[in-house]
Amino acid sequence: MGLLFALFTYFRIKGFSRNQKIALSALRGILTFLVAYLLLNPLIKTISNNIIKPKVVLVLDNSRSMLQGGKKAINEVFEGIVALKESLTEKGFELELRTLSDDKSEQINETKFNLGKSNLSSVLGDLKNNYEGQNLSDVILVSDGIINDGVSPTFQKYPFNVHTVGFGDTTLKKDILISGIAANKLAYLGNKFTVNVDISAYLLPGKLTNVTIKDGTGKVLSQKQISITKKEDFQTASFELMADKVGKQRYIAEIKSVEGEFSIKNNIKDFVLDVVNGKEKILFLAFAPHPDIKAFKSMIEKNDLFELQVQILQSTEPSQIGKDPFDILILHQVPDVYGSSTGIVSTLLSKKKPTFFVVGSKTNIPSFNGMQNVVGINSQINKLDKTTSQLNNLFQRFNVSSSTTALLEKLPPISVPFGEYKTFPGAEILLFQKIGNINTGRPMLAMNLSGSVNNAVFVGEGIWQWRLEEYALSEQQSEVDELIIKTLQLLSIKEDKSKLRVYPTLETFSIDQRIGFEAEAYNNIFERIYDQNITMKVKDEKGAEKTYSFKITNESSRFELSNLPAGLYKYDASANILGKNETTTGQFLVTQTDLESENLVADHNLLKTLSNENNGDFVNYKNIIELRKSLENKGLINKVVSNEELKDFINLRWILALLVAFAAIEWSLRKYFGGY
Repeated sequence: MGLLFALFTYFRIKGFSRNQKIALSALRGILTFLVAYLLLNPLIKTISNNIIKPKVVLVLDNSRSMLQGGKKAINEVFEGIVALKESLTEKGFELELRTLSDDKSEQINETKFNLGKSNLSSVLGDLKNNYEGQNLSDVILVSDGIINDGVSPTFQKYPFNVHTVGFGDTTLKKDILISGIAANKLAYLGNKFTVNVDISAYLLPGKLTNVTIKDGTGKVLSQKQISITKKEDFQTASFELMADKVGKQRYIAEIKSVEGEFSIKNNIKDFVLDVVNGKEKILFLAFAPHPDIKAFKSMIEKNDLFELQVQILQSTEPSQIGKDPFDILILHQVPDVYGSSTGIVSTLLSKKKPTFFVVGSKTNIPSFNGMQNVVGINSQINKLDKTTSQLNNLFQRFNVSSSTTALLEKLPPISVPFGEYKTFPGAEILLFQKIGNINTGRPMLAMNLSGSVNNAVFVGEGIWQWRLEEYALSEQQSEVDELIIKTLQLLSIKEDKSKLRVYPTLETFSIDQRIGFEAEAYNNIFERIYDQNITMKVKDEKGAEKTYSFKITNESSRFELSNLPAGLYKYDASANILGKNETTTGQFLVTQTDLESENLVADHNLLKTLSNENNGDFVNYKNIIELRKSLENKGLINKVVSNEELKDFINLRWILALLVAFAAIEWSLRKYFGGY
């Protein structure tokens, strides 16, 4: 068509020869064809290939138990790793060095063996997730095989070869230790509770020793004698104690040392008991059966602080709903769209108890908006959206772990009412709704603790799917549960009108952690104020007292202590706020449990099993260089990643140049031939 148009144009013009008209028509025809073709918006498919070289990651176990091998042996490990890296680099391999604590370092001989626990499955799982698509072919794990945290790394397969390097002494040593303590985390004031202390003994037959339970001050509460009868002996000593003080109580289990034992660090272990007056009673009222009800039930019932009663509106006599006393109210999709629960809900809310609303497709949104002071929703009935969640990093009511934050990114979307959302004054958002990678700013989990009654709102159906996904990813259900339980605990806290608040960032710290405190100061209308000097007295279980001073600023409201020995501590903080002395008190625990001293016998069998199940080799640390042959024999297998992309033909730069060239040539020839 372009050529016909060009011929029609030029053959009507006089002054050109036949050959000149053909040449000019050809140029005009090609130009017209290209322009017309581009108007159809054609696409061009491009394929690009990226070659990814194989990666090898060497992980060095930097837990404290590795120090048992001695400095000389550790230096041999350093030398072997350096030699292996140089050899593999020469052969074209890309080798990366890291430790269990996720430290990446090219100077492996500067590694500090100070990690207080050994979790081999965690580091391998992180490599599996973080190196996905990066052609990670082999992992070399240098370890003593001792694990005291997490699950065994042999429980799963990995998408890379796992080679292990055995370190440490595998011979059994004379030793007696506390291998475990089984006790409830919670007891009720005035009740007795049972503590079972597990004792393991090796190569000490015929020996007698005592197992003692003490309180935090060192006072002996109970004692039993045990007799070791076998070379490898395991016994359990049971004690019955009385919960006679409210609050967190620290107890110490201790075995008297036996002559000739290898280590006495593992002869002592402490544990903590929370003594309370009674449980918080929760009434869970739901409109109709729903999978989320079972999920909430499982979360709440495994927490000893709560007692749960579930009532279904459709199957419960209205007169029985809320008949028994309750401390917290959870409303699942009530008030409902049919209006059948409005009167019942109004009666329950009139009792002024902390209330947790769970909003779904059956919730009567206009009625819901008028019953709480957290979230307002403008939504049409049966209009739902699918959203995931994102943590609000500015939320400060309680700490959310990094593992929970990472899990939230992996959880499936849930159904939420579609519409416009607004938060009421005083509301605080814990979770936002997220669509794709976009934070919508709409609340998914929020609360308001500034009114006469504490309220919280969870917007969405499908929390049961979150618990299933968490179990599929980690074989546990704790992170999602913790968010809900902490929210319920926050709701149950009585109104605090004090103008000074100082509280520890955790309830329990290990002995090698820094003890962090958050401090808040308020004016007469309870607005945050800063530049306040705070004095804090910290007293241990024996009455010894230390005084610290710090200042709340707009940039930082945190204060940290370090190097505190194990014990239950009480603190008394005071500050002069607006001319008046304000005080607050509290307590925190520092535990002395040393996981790395509990087992000092290297487990090379675990390392061999791990390698056998994941296509790898096991070698002794003295022969680490032998892994070079294994890797070289497998050779370098590059990974080719092909990317296919559709581009608009019109966006190719050379197309413009081609069009301009044809137009310029035609114009030049016309002028040359004497045309206009």
